Amino acid sequence: MATWVLSECGLKPLSPVFPRPRTGAISGHKPSKFRFLNTNKGLADLKIQTRGFACCSFRERNWELKVSVPLRVGTTEGEEKGGERINGVEQEVPQFDPATPPPFKLADIREAIPKHCWVKDPWKSMSYVVRDVIVVLGLAATAAYLNNWLVWPLYWAAQGTMFWALFVLGHDCGHGSFSNNPKLNSVVGHLLHSSILVPYHGWRISHRTHHQNHGHVENDESWHPLPEKIFKSLDKLTLILRFSAPFPLLAYPIYLWNRSPGKTGSHFNPNSDLFVPNERKDVITSTICWTAMAALLVVLGFVMGPVQLLKLYGIPYWMFVMWLDLVTYLHHHGHEDKLPWYRGQEWTYLRGGLTTIDRDYGWINNVHHDIGTHTEAVKPVLGKYYREPKKSSPLPFHLITDLIKSLKKDHFVSDTGDVVYYQTDSKLSGSSTTSN
Repeated sequence: MATWVLSECGLKPLSPVFPRPRTGAISGHKPSKFRFLNTNKGLADLKIQTRGFACCSFRERNWELKVSVPLRVGTTEGEEKGGERINGVEQEVPQFDPATPPPFKLADIREAIPKHCWVKDPWKSMSYVVRDVIVVLGLAATAAYLNNWLVWPLYWAAQGTMFWALFVLGHDCGHGSFSNNPKLNSVVGHLLHSSILVPYHGWRISHRTHHQNHGHVENDESWHPLPEKIFKSLDKLTLILRFSAPFPLLAYPIYLWNRSPGKTGSHFNPNSDLFVPNERKDVITSTICWTAMAALLVVLGFVMGPVQLLKLYGIPYWMFVMWLDLVTYLHHHGHEDKLPWYRGQEWTYLRGGLTTIDRDYGWINNVHHDIGTHTEAVKPVLGKYYREPKKSSPLPFHLITDLIKSLKKDHFVSDTGDVVYYQTDSKLSGSSTTSN
């Protein structure tokens, strides 16, 4: 049976060139961040990231009245326990529970997606690559020429954001949404990801595992909740690094080498349990490309000096890491309402994907190819299960507050139960243990 992926523009069978991973029991199908770069807007993770386009953007067109919608579910905005009069008697209406199985199916979501959103245009995809590479080179040349300490901080912020944009394009290559040509996807993906020290195939495979198991406590791959037993076993330093800002925003390189607490393996090791035997050649190829880029940086350090390399590449790289961790974490955490995580038969591909959260990044939306939002067309189908993102100012500083609040209360989940919610550790938060 084909594995379905949900892109900014819709659902599509995942390319068969990507075999299933060995890690974790897969009891269903999970929405994958599948994007088409021909419109520059997106449906993130089922969120329905990783990445969307202008023709599907809810900021540019409203498809709600232009498509056939099989189902319509009421909005959750402002919904609370309240009263409803039936035959003159006040009746209490229960608050919406996001863990309730949805009244729609993946096919209903797919039906609502405009057909043009499924078209993959490699020329338009490559135009985004050319645009971003030109901006990256232009920023570096300008900063090196001016070499002024009033300019460097601005350069670091801008270049780190552009490194993140390159990662998003490589992410689309990994999903096969960049083009219909697997070789083109692989070549472009390796060039983009290797340039920012990401092992393309190693990351692609583990990211696929994430999408196939999204919302599953044990089988999800990135930023999944820690079971209480594992949480209680962590040493104090690990707790600080994981739950105290800004340290979680620096976690990505560590994750590439060691994965998350409770899991073993490395994205660079072809014999890691992240991969099945027929994926090992791909992993070796990506590790060689990563090593070549690391060697190039060492050579550049001798040519231009380590301080200049740090200013031109090192600090922007860490800015990119912070962007990646911020966007990934807030796509799955930090909502004001409780969001469920699943185990056993309660988990399904659709239910897991419905727990994702859209985010508005202001001016950054277009820069990082709208990885944070869904298409307007599916909102009438999702209804209460869609969480409207907070409107951002030009720069999304409000998301830092959401991150800090979440890190203070989203610590672990119960070791038992098929539907669980985050709980707070009193030693970290200074308050009693409660459900999030």
